[in-house]
Amino acid sequence: MEAKRSLNKIGTLSDALSVIHDGSTVMFGGFGGIGNPPTIIRGMLEKGVKDLTLIGNDSAFPHIGIGQIIKNKQAKKLIASHIGSNPVAGQLMTEGELEVEFSPQGTLAERIRAGGVGIPAFLTDVGLGSMIEEGKEKVILNNKEYLLETALTADVSIVYAKKADTFGNLIYETSARNTNPLVAMAGTFTIAEVEEIVEPGELAPEEITTPGIFVDLIIKTEGVDWKWVWE
Repeated sequence: MEAKRSLNKIGTLSDALSVIHDGSTVMFGGFGGIGNPPTIIRGMLEKGVKDLTLIGNDSAFPHIGIGQIIKNKQAKKLIASHIGSNPVAGQLMTEGELEVEFSPQGTLAERIRAGGVGIPAFLTDVGLGSMIEEGKEKVILNNKEYLLETALTADVSIVYAKKADTFGNLIYETSARNTNPLVAMAGTFTIAEVEEIVEPGELAPEEITTPGIFVDLIIKTEGVDWKWVWE
């Protein structure tokens, strides 16, 4: 699909699912399920795509957001900052059914941002002397030791936004914004699930967080499953 070349990026859930396949790397926006795109996730559950590598802040809850994909054993690997809210993820990790790569939250966010802006790697001292440094290259700069953290990108990024225009410009709602703007930049193909779609010119330029250049496809949400967590 060459949606980035189109001025109208509105599509359907079927269009979204057509680019998510077995073995895909899928990056998702959200924090504790809040800001996960629930309609796309439900579609992934129904399609049964498997052997996914998931990248996002956390594993949500077993019955909310991306946690459902994990609970359903459709993911082979998760790159996240924590899995504490999803005991199923912890169980699968312990039993060897889910590979989990932990990355400190700030480092994870910067790895995603770096992927989105084309920076291959960066240096940080966060994680030195802990499990985070295992298998990572160390660099000495100005007599100080750092870890070399590599950027993260994905085949598909899925995000949730409050409002979009048909060009793909996105506005988020308060804390449901969280990691979504970063995730939107780091996918080869980015899908935005939104509450409202408007015509070009109806969004105030100063309110736009994600420029449409990063968005390939827009679908209308069928409703969220994380309101109670948010509240």
